[in-house]
Amino acid sequence: MSVEPTAGTSAWPVPPAGGWTADDLDRLPDLPPHTELIDGSLVFVSPQTLFHSRAVSFFEWHLLSAAPEDVEVVREFTIDVDRQNRPEPDVVVVAEHALQGLKQTRLPAEAVLLAVEVVSPESVTRDRETKPLKYARAGIRHYWRVEMQEDRPVVYVFEREPGTGVYAPAGIFRERLKTDAPFPVDLDLTAITVKRGGARP
Repeated sequence: MSVEPTAGTSAWPVPPAGGWTADDLDRLPDLPPHTELIDGSLVFVSPQTLFHSRAVSFFEWHLLSAAPEDVEVVREFTIDVDRQNRPEPDVVVVAEHALQGLKQTRLPAEAVLLAVEVVSPESVTRDRETKPLKYARAGIRHYWRVEMQEDRPVVYVFEREPGTGVYAPAGIFRERLKTDAPFPVDLDLTAITVKRGGARP
């Protein structure tokens, strides 16, 4: 049975011909937090798992701890990929010069060094297929995809191949992620899912 909207009931915004643009994301009222723009369509985030929350906090904290002085790490912040795409990676490593003030709402793709996506049940296709394609086309050199397999984290690491402009696999990591790109890190991935009590991730 279909249900017709009644007066006073909030409705989703109706897209214009050709779809929404990156600028519209700042102008549309009452959007849910962390709304993304993918191919001119608004994508709303579903409730997240505890694994997702812990993984995002883990990578934000440890990448920030290892980052050089001219690099910043930002959590859940949109990237200007093109006019119809403004995705929001879970963690972004960006050149510090791209941060323009506390009222800033997006980052230029050309300043992003690494995009990290923690996969949720509803984001599998976007994180495995749609977003990597768009990040690579935008020139983002590094992409990490974090998944949970049998209650354990797995990180798929990709690097953009300059000749083709697409991501090439650079490794699959389960218990430990050690890499020199975009800067040296040595991460104990098992810490994502253990009980930490009051300790910081």
